[in-house]
Amino acid sequence: MLQSVVRSSIGLGIFAIVTAGVIAVTQISTQESIAENIRQSQTRSLYEILPADQIDNDLLSDTLTLEASPILGNKEPLQIYVGRKAGTTVALLFPVSNPNGYSGNIDMLVGVKRNGELAGVRVLNHKETPGLGDKVETAKSDWILGFTGMSLENPGPDAWKVKKDGGQIDQFTGATITPRAVVNQTRAVLEYFAKHKDRLLETTPANTEILQETAGHQQ
Repeated sequence: MLQSVVRSSIGLGIFAIVTAGVIAVTQISTQESIAENIRQSQTRSLYEILPADQIDNDLLSDTLTLEASPILGNKEPLQIYVGRKAGTTVALLFPVSNPNGYSGNIDMLVGVKRNGELAGVRVLNHKETPGLGDKVETAKSDWILGFTGMSLENPGPDAWKVKKDGGQIDQFTGATITPRAVVNQTRAVLEYFAKHKDRLLETTPANTEILQETAGHQQ
């Protein structure tokens, strides 16, 4: 009887270990799959915002590292992408995230031209409500395409809000929180660019040191 109990206990223990191992492997595999999907989405979006015929460098390898910024909201160093033509920076692309979506983080890519106009905005990953918040996707709506060509001056700093908040930017029917998060994060990128424009645009492929932002000024 005792031997039977011992064998059963050992069997259950082995089963538990195997099950835990399978779950752990599955979780790791799922996380890796999600990360790869985001990477592929980001690569596609980079060239949607800044087509290859507008630059002559490799966007994926030409990067600049930014230090944590209260404007952008990143707590860790952030790697942005630099588009160049004949050695001149034509646009910067910021992979940023806003935590204030209806269902959590909204990961975005915001492209800014050297003149301060938006080259484009894309959402890379989100958990917003299907049929409502997912209209930030280009496959579901052209809403996000409306940012292209806008700047801090167009429509103006005070107008960079959804209409429900007193601004001039349309939200979409049935959802305000999701577009508000996208609008606010896009405005934050434009504000960061305006504050650090000279330093950002003077970087070269051989000079991509970390741009720091402390106490309201750059170093």
